[in-house]
Amino acid sequence: MRDIDLFQLALGLVPPWMVAAANFDAGEKRLDIEIDFKTGGRFACPECGKADRPVHDTVKKTWRHLNFFQHQAFLHARVARIDCPDCGVRLVNVPWARPGSGFTLLFEAIVMTLVKDMPVAAAARLVGEHDTRLWRVIQHYVETAVARMDLSDLRRVAIDETAAKRGQDYISLFVDIDARKVVYVTEGNDAETVARFADHVDDHNSDASRIKEVCIDMSGAYIKGVGHNLTEAEITFDKFHAVKLVNDAVDQVRRAESRERPELKGSRFLWLKNEGRLTVAQSATLDALTRLNLKTARAYRIRLAFQEVYNQPSEGWGELILDRWYSWAIRSRLEPIKKVARTINRHRDGILRWFDSKIANGLIEGINSLVQAAKAKARGYRSLRNLIAITYLIAGKINLKLAT
Repeated sequence: MRDIDLFQLALGLVPPWMVAAANFDAGEKRLDIEIDFKTGGRFACPECGKADRPVHDTVKKTWRHLNFFQHQAFLHARVARIDCPDCGVRLVNVPWARPGSGFTLLFEAIVMTLVKDMPVAAAARLVGEHDTRLWRVIQHYVETAVARMDLSDLRRVAIDETAAKRGQDYISLFVDIDARKVVYVTEGNDAETVARFADHVDDHNSDASRIKEVCIDMSGAYIKGVGHNLTEAEITFDKFHAVKLVNDAVDQVRRAESRERPELKGSRFLWLKNEGRLTVAQSATLDALTRLNLKTARAYRIRLAFQEVYNQPSEGWGELILDRWYSWAIRSRLEPIKKVARTINRHRDGILRWFDSKIANGLIEGINSLVQAAKAKARGYRSLRNLIAITYLIAGKINLKLAT
């Protein structure tokens, strides 16, 4: 009786539920607890909520519970089905588990805590369950938490893509810049992803017209999507993306020239790193190379001049420096530089918008890194739904409302 009373208290059971028996098998390393309800008990209808419904019959159910030290624990209960005049015969809800789950609420809470910090497969091995069952738990809690989101304060958004698999199956991330969290994740990286995001905002206590600032790269799909669906938002083109485009152009010049100038072999990172991050030896090598009559050296100086646009004290000065840079780049006789200059010029307004918005995708790049690190630890995910769930879990700051 002491064991039964102890388990009754530990499980927090209140009438009509009670622990009827407990069986511990040391050989099997297993604890089984039998739960029952008092004869004559009446229950609320799980559908309409009306109380005092009579029992129609019972169904035997089992749930995996928290381990008892190193032993697996299971709860078994005779669960009532009530006869509701309005809803018909319905299985009642039990206080220790959510409907349809084979785990107790406390077991699920432990699982959700584990998978925030370790791959799901590793968590599954730790608790002795198949990872497919844990994924169902994760998806339930994450998707329920996302459905409860309140986006009424959302005003500034960063948008970027990340690969689900190498070179294919992208997902798009939408990040609240001010709250520093992911607020929407969806399959794809086209204009339709922004349309789905706008619908998501409309469905979560807000309106897409409240979004006033958006930071994106120069993807035509995202530009189109924002223009059609976030009609009140000003676009800032991510400065890190713009600098990367110029860096890539410099590297194209270097690769082409290195076929005839062997001194350029192995120098790639010297031209792409910022000067302050070079070692003394690297700085000396770069200084020697820039003294040569190299096309790459000219491209490098154009690259440094572009970065100076973002160091100006105002948009007016930024515009002046950008115009001078464009004039220099377009007359450089370096085709990769001329091509990127045309791209920059087409997106000129969004680049200069940075001086007002001061927003960039550095935050979302950090989130991308977390997602990719989690994916690498898990050696990939079997479905996009799993990847999306993990992204919300590690970067969405969602309220899972776990049992305690």
